[in-house]
Amino acid sequence: MDFGFVKVAAAVPEVRVADCVFNAGRIVSLMLRAAERGAALVAFPELSLTGYTCGDLFGQQTLAEEARRALALVVERTRECGAAGVVGMPLAVGHSLCNAAVVFGGGRVLGVVPKSWVPGYGEFYEGRWFVSGREMAEREVVLCGQRVPFGTDLLFGEGDLRFGVEVCEDLWVPVPPSSHEALGGAVLLVNISASDELAGKHAYLRGLVRQQSARTLSAYLYVSAGWGESTTDLVFAGNVLAAENGTMLCESERFSLHEQLLVTEVDAGRLLELRRRTNTFGGAERTFREVEVALRRPDYTGAEGEDFGRRVDPLPFVPSGPEREERCTEVFSIQVLGLARRLVHTKARSAVVGISGGLDSTLALLVTVAAFDRLGWDRKGVVGVTMPGFGTTGRTYRNALGLMEALGVTVREIPIGEACTLHFRDIGLDPSDRGVTYENAQARERTQILMDVANLTGGLVVGTGDLSELALGWATYNGDQMSMYGVNAGVPKTLVRHLVEWAAGREDERVRALLLDVVDTPVSPELIPPSDDGTVVQRTEELVGPYELHDFFLYHFLRFGFRPAKIFFLARKAFAGRYDAETIRGWMRTFFRRFFAQQFKRSAMPDGPKVGSVGLSPRGDWRMPSDASAEAWIRETDTM
Repeated sequence: MDFGFVKVAAAVPEVRVADCVFNAGRIVSLMLRAAERGAALVAFPELSLTGYTCGDLFGQQTLAEEARRALALVVERTRECGAAGVVGMPLAVGHSLCNAAVVFGGGRVLGVVPKSWVPGYGEFYEGRWFVSGREMAEREVVLCGQRVPFGTDLLFGEGDLRFGVEVCEDLWVPVPPSSHEALGGAVLLVNISASDELAGKHAYLRGLVRQQSARTLSAYLYVSAGWGESTTDLVFAGNVLAAENGTMLCESERFSLHEQLLVTEVDAGRLLELRRRTNTFGGAERTFREVEVALRRPDYTGAEGEDFGRRVDPLPFVPSGPEREERCTEVFSIQVLGLARRLVHTKARSAVVGISGGLDSTLALLVTVAAFDRLGWDRKGVVGVTMPGFGTTGRTYRNALGLMEALGVTVREIPIGEACTLHFRDIGLDPSDRGVTYENAQARERTQILMDVANLTGGLVVGTGDLSELALGWATYNGDQMSMYGVNAGVPKTLVRHLVEWAAGREDERVRALLLDVVDTPVSPELIPPSDDGTVVQRTEELVGPYELHDFFLYHFLRFGFRPAKIFFLARKAFAGRYDAETIRGWMRTFFRRFFAQQFKRSAMPDGPKVGSVGLSPRGDWRMPSDASAEAWIRETDTM
């Protein structure tokens, strides 16, 4: 099954400056290795057939002829490998010499793209030998006995899978040629380069590659010359960078003394879907000639994909690495600012939060306290209400009270047992019937209490439900589904847990201990009485499935519109060794069934801040009829 992936490679060969035959041999060897690993396209550095640092040798007829012969050798010896290639060489066209990227495959030269921006500053003297492709009028060139397309207006590929090529400096200018190529339909952008190393330059380069892939909604493959080019005053480190929509997929070891070959999967299907959803993307200002190139696609039927080398993040909503602190601060600040604005606008004198001792209410309490602090208001205006019921355990009860006291908010304890028992009698429910009415009545009683306390104190009710619960409909309609402002509505459960853990590191010892215990507490609505020893018997993830799986499904379903088969394939890769195929399939079925059936709850959800790229607000990201059928999604899930 074609999931929209294509394997691409970039190689840094061993180079002998001006020894074209040797260089061609290394290029052939690396290209054959890449093709064996399934690569459909292999990119080599700028002027890699001759070497970038040839200097005035570029004016020698011998070098020019050797380069052409070397190209013919590369094209012929890779004829049957099944991959296309991009290699750099000096090329005389008419009365000019250009710095060219040659695209070839299947024993043919497919097209030639000249470098658009030729640097002549600092250590660069390219203007001494080469002219800009923007100044060249030729549209064809004879190469390897063929007349082939030539120019800066070429795109390669077939159907929706097309790639564009630019050369080194082209990336560094205000409007790179690849920007136009992307608008013209290229989903993959290739840059063959020979950029020398300077202190601090690599970080800037990484930023350029990531940003260009993000602003063009593309995959960007960059390859630069290696240490064999190092001569006189310049050192070349052999960079390979592959980025997709702002995320770095892989990068090579710098300053290596050995050849480099990196192969990675590009998710062209994902990029195309993002472009279709972004109505500001498009409107190409240039017309491109399209050169047909068949790029083979890997077949991952049956979710086997043993050679699938791309890492799949099992927690796509959760930040990691050096970005963790900044991302958590941003998310929390968005929640805080949104609530602060609503408090000021409504002239609220208080904010009422139901505190259960669980993850969601804990995060909502932290956000509310921070909002009051930002506004310079007394924390006593935060009214925390704990409402122990039939299923409340000693652990969550103690944590609820402890957090409210430690944070200095107003504490109210209003048990709901007696009120619910009376309500059961009024509606004729046998209390031993522990069905949905038994559970929902408790949730609605708690919501009624919060609303009335808010009226009494001149405030508003801060909702605690999170994005994952909204997706699954794991909330009581007109119960905990309702509030006056839902601060967690844009935060999935996996991120809620992470944010509470992150917040623990910013608090004093007493609050930190309480927060970490909340993180370790099993997720439960606590609506069914615990066992005799006080153990929770109602565990949410045993009933509706692991939140890490549901958040994974939610991200790929909503963010990219992936079909069940692709989500299943990715989930098997992300959770290999943790969940087997049947477990993933079973909970995926649950996800789709609940997601479609519970839309009516999302259609009536209160306001809440959007914090990430996935949201379910009917006023913003997700508009779906409540009566839509899930059958097509469930049918594909069942047949995988």
